[in-house]
Amino acid sequence: MTTFKNIVLYTDTDGLAKFREEDIALPDGSPKALLSDLFPSNGFQVRKSPPGVSSDFHCTTTAQWLVVLSGQMEIGLRDGTARIFKAGDHFFSNDLLPEGAAFDSAVHGHRSRVVGDTPLETLFVRTAD
Repeated sequence: MTTFKNIVLYTDTDGLAKFREEDIALPDGSPKALLSDLFPSNGFQVRKSPPGVSSDFHCTTTAQWLVVLSGQMEIGLRDGTARIFKAGDHFFSNDLLPEGAAFDSAVHGHRSRVVGDTPLETLFVRTAD
């Protein structure tokens, strides 16, 4: 069975945001178009950010898929790790504040910034609760 490589941004047990890679099984479809199981969703949003925009460290408010439609973005973690995502790239953003925790700007979250001179256009698909 072929798989689809997915990058996941998540909150580890120590409260820090981290990246990991997971394989999503593609058990359906045909040899010309392999498909995963159907994932439930709770709507989607599109966003456009101009060049130069960046954020402070923050957590994702709801688990969601992020797909870069155009431009480039960098996601940076507390440990100095950073990844750049460009048009066609995606990741699953599940960097939620740990249950019962108050946001601590020295521990929690990730930062993001638009890379380059092209506006960033992204698609967010929220997962079902």
